Formats: sequence, structure tokens, C-alpha cells
Amino acid sequence: MRKSLKVFFMASSSLLGAAMIATAAFVSLSPQLGGKATKTERAAYVKSGHYNAKEGEFVNLIPTREMTGGSMPSVMWKFLFHKSPQAAPPGPLPQQPLDSLAITRKTPEMVRVTWFGHSASLVEIAGQNILLDPMLSIEMGPVSWATPNRYNRTLAISPEKLPPIAAVLISHDHYDHLDYATIRKIKDKVGHFYVPLGIGPHLRRWGVPNAKIVEMNWGDSTRLANGLMLRCTPSRHFSGRGLGNRNSTLWCSWVMQAPAKRVFYTGDGGYGPHFAAIGQQYGPFDLALVECGQYNDSWADIHMKPEQSVQAARDVRAAVMLPVHWGAFTESLHAWNEPVTRATAEAARLGQVITTPHLGEPVTLGTELPQSRWWEK
Repeated sequence: MRKSLKVFFMASSSLLGAAMIATAAFVSLSPQLGGKATKTERAAYVKSGHYNAKEGEFVNLIPTREMTGGSMPSVMWKFLFHKSPQAAPPGPLPQQPLDSLAITRKTPEMVRVTWFGHSASLVEIAGQNILLDPMLSIEMGPVSWATPNRYNRTLAISPEKLPPIAAVLISHDHYDHLDYATIRKIKDKVGHFYVPLGIGPHLRRWGVPNAKIVEMNWGDSTRLANGLMLRCTPSRHFSGRGLGNRNSTLWCSWVMQAPAKRVFYTGDGGYGPHFAAIGQQYGPFDLALVECGQYNDSWADIHMKPEQSVQAARDVRAAVMLPVHWGAFTESLHAWNEPVTRATAEAARLGQVITTPHLGEPVTLGTELPQSRWWEK
């Protein structure tokens, strides 16, 4: 009996050791996890004013907790056994295929925004194509069996069919915003990638030429053709793609400022005074794409509830709010359509204009805004 137990424990230990070695090898070799900043790059981050050199982490403008209630095991227990019965829709969401030729038909004065689900969006402004957080893959992350499934198995447009993109704007390096497979497919048709500090090493590892990468700190700006100004502005969030690189890259929101129109994108993050500051300095905005979804009391500092999302739109002085960060993946406990249901109710209460397009349905400023309550059907 003792001999059998000894053999069992030895075999179990060997399997566990092999599993740990395999996991370590995967973590170190998988390109999905991205690259690492050099010692020289990390030293430069200190000058940003938002980097704690001692901890090797970027920090928020105000104290921010990643977990605001309960422990990680309790949160995981809720995910496994207490998720809303409507956490995912019963089938694919209605979607309008996007004609790639239609994207080329524009004027410098036109502003058109097309949302693809979650936060991935195409902003056509000042005659140029600006792509926001292009997560245009069906699977997410290096181990797709452990990550949420996309509701729709096809998208309004595939990365390969996108026309030339003047700029890709990345808000942070989480897998649902910075997608390895999409970057690999579009990198040759993109003029430049504008990213927060620290994300450059990811892109370089994925084959993006360094000359195409512009890393930016909060407050930095750059000018594109036709007078389009891109400004990197604060958000209240966190970052990291693996177990050992938490907050090793910066997170941000984005201002797109053309001579006649202005568009704002919140990126991910909790509610805070930075919205009013951005509105005061760069607003008013003709349209704001605002994070609205994947919230929970356990991470109240790093994701907004729908009512806060509407207030953020008002803080930045947005004429029109377009709620994003929903409609593609289930990453929290609430019903899949709860974010837009609550946001539209709060917008009506406060008198905030809100547009709710189908996936792939263009929103053109100056024309009738999509406002169908399609998620109720």
C-alpha cells in the first residue's frame, strides 16, 4: 500500500512539475503576451510623472483599487455560479455588413463612426480613417478556451477588408482592446500606431516597424493631415497581459480634434474628475464613445456603471454619446443588454442625446442618428 501511494505521489509530482514547466515555457514564448520594455525605456517612463520606479508600475491620477469589494476567489465563485441567466444573448446580434468601398467615399468635413462591437470602432474624420482598439478577432487571448466567446462568429468587416488606416489608437494593452491577431493582419495598411507608454514593445514583437509606433504620455499630441490633432488624455484603469507585468504599460483616453469637429473616446476606466478636466480643456465634443459595460461592484474604481458613463459624456460636454464596451463579449455578471438599457434610461432622464447603432451601422454626424432599441427584440 505504501509503495502504491509513493508511486502515486511521485507520478502526481512529475505531472505537476511538467505542467508548471509547460506553463512557464508557454508564458515566455507565446507572442500573444507581447514584449517587455528595456531598462532604458523604463528609466524614461519615470519622466512621465505617472510611473512608480520603485514598484515598476504606472499609476492613476487619483487612488484607484482594482478590487473594491470581495476577494478574487469570491468573485470567481460568482462568475461560475451566480452569473445572470442572460449574461449572453440567445443568438448572434443583428449586424450590418460594412461595405469597404463605402469607407472610401468621404469628404474632409464628414464625421462618421462605425462600431464593431465591444470597443473596436472606425472613426472617419478630417478625411482619414482612425481605428480605435481594433479587437477584430473571434477568439481572445493566448488560450481561447479560458476567455469569453464572441457573440457573433463573424464581424461587420474583416481586418483584411479594411481600407488603408491613417492611425490606430490603442487605449491600453488588455486582450479585449489590443489584439495580437488583428494587429498582425492590419499592420501593413496602417500609417502609424499611437499608443500609451510601454505598448511599443508589444507591437515591435509582433512585427510592427518601430518607425510606425508613436508612444505617448498623457498630455502629448500629434498632428496628422488635414489639421487633425490626436491627443493622449488620462483614464482611470490598469494594464497587463500576463502574471508578471501588471501596470507595466500606461492606459489612456483619446481626443480626435479636426478643424470643425471633435470626437472623444474614453478607453476603459472608472469614473473620475479627469472627464470634467478633459471637457474643460478640449471640449465640447460632437460625439463621445464612452465605455459602458463589463462593470461590477468588485471593480467599481476601474469600470463605470452605465449611469456614470452618461455622466462622463456630460462631463466632457459631448453633444452625442455612443455607448461602447458591450455587444461582443461577456466579461461581467450582468445581463448582456443591461448596460445599454440602463444608459438609455439615464440619458433620457438627464437629457443627454445618445445613439445606439447596430453593429456595423455607421453613425454620420449631421444626419439622423440611429436610435433603435434593437437589443430589446
